[in-house]
Amino acid sequence: MAGAVVAAGCTATVAAGCSRSSGPGKPDHTLRIGQGHVEVAPGRVVSTTLYNGQFPGPLLRFTEGKPVVVEVHNDTGTPEQLHWHGQVVPVEVDGSAEEGTPYIPAHGSRRLAFTPGPSGLRFYHTHLVTGANLELGQYNGQVGPVYIEPKHDPGAYDREVFLTLKEFGPSLSQGGDMAADFLAGQPVAELHDRGEAAMAASLAAGKPHGYEVGYDTFTINGRMLGQGDPIRVKEGERVLLHVVNGSATENRSLALPGHTFTVLALDGNPVPNPARVPVLWLGTAERISAVVEMTNPGVWVLGDLSDDDRGNGMGIVVEYAGRTGEPQWSAPPPFTWDYRSFTRPGASAAAPDQQLELLIDKRNADRDGYNVWTLNGAAFDMDTGTPVFDLAQGRRYRLRWRNATDDIHPIHLHRNTFEVTHIAGTPTAGLRKDVVMLGGYQEMAIDVVADQMGASLLHCHQQLHMDYGFMALLRVR
Repeated sequence: MAGAVVAAGCTATVAAGCSRSSGPGKPDHTLRIGQGHVEVAPGRVVSTTLYNGQFPGPLLRFTEGKPVVVEVHNDTGTPEQLHWHGQVVPVEVDGSAEEGTPYIPAHGSRRLAFTPGPSGLRFYHTHLVTGANLELGQYNGQVGPVYIEPKHDPGAYDREVFLTLKEFGPSLSQGGDMAADFLAGQPVAELHDRGEAAMAASLAAGKPHGYEVGYDTFTINGRMLGQGDPIRVKEGERVLLHVVNGSATENRSLALPGHTFTVLALDGNPVPNPARVPVLWLGTAERISAVVEMTNPGVWVLGDLSDDDRGNGMGIVVEYAGRTGEPQWSAPPPFTWDYRSFTRPGASAAAPDQQLELLIDKRNADRDGYNVWTLNGAAFDMDTGTPVFDLAQGRRYRLRWRNATDDIHPIHLHRNTFEVTHIAGTPTAGLRKDVVMLGGYQEMAIDVVADQMGASLLHCHQQLHMDYGFMALLRVR
């Protein structure tokens, strides 16, 4: 069973999971959290917190259903959490203090034992509430890919390439909106009017726009565009790209001139309808596995659509065998990212046992200049662990999201995989994810089966949004 915990020395009374700070036997993997340097370009070095002194952290390859032991050492002075993003694991090892996962103590360690699953592209990262501290949490370099080998072959390809997208050098600003017109769907008038009225009232009262985070360095696999080894390919190859958006706050795009991507999996989960697209879009913490057929020889830039971000490093060179010269870039035609493209055509999801309504509001610059985010009027309280929604074991719940803000929210649920059942104004079925982008002033629904006992954290994966209120707990008893 995915998420079951096994470890020598754990007693039968520990039903949800177990961990040890020490114990017999050699771990399958060891991770060390500590300060280090990333040479993003020759002579240009970023100082940050890393796993095993590298960025990204080491690729961990697990086998679905085969137990593993991972020992994590924290060489910093800050208690840490390591979140196994996208895996169905017990609270004890998930890596969320809000759920009750014990911290990895400063200058201490924990030994974690669990059974990996589900299969596909997952990742691991720090999980701290950092507030105004841009040196902690997902602003630093604590990101590493995980690939859980499936029990069956995922498809035909010649080789696979793992790409972790990440920005460094965060700073605060007031104003400057992130691109939001790439996502399918139309604003709902009621939500639009509510959000715009709230913002207008805040500005009229003399408040500035709330803080946002920007960056000065953009990388793929820790190197700026043109500063690392290219992806070397041969004409006719089928290359499977595994892409992780390891950003703290940014949605990211990738295009490769003269090529298309066939999306096979989103967040590690095979899509019901593999579709060909000219651009990949990933919200914070989303992952995409897509095949590219190498049929257009040359030297190309696989990069972000944003000229500024690509110019500051967000890209990597793709070089065909026997081809030389300066990498070429050309923008693809206009394209809208539409989750419906990957769903089961004409199908409807199973009816839920119960529906929960979740309304997102923004209180502009309401806490020391930072925006405060609320669900049904309440910001998450770290002291009380509320809001919390109690679920009955085994029942199917439909979470109906209504976004009364102009921001895109990459919504993540820990320890579960959910089904997207309504997106961009359309009922859908078959698309299973653990992060999904909700557009500004839009509605969306996801279905969750309450089969993971204990608390599961539900939050926006944009670090600023999470830190300033956009969290809740789903609790199964």
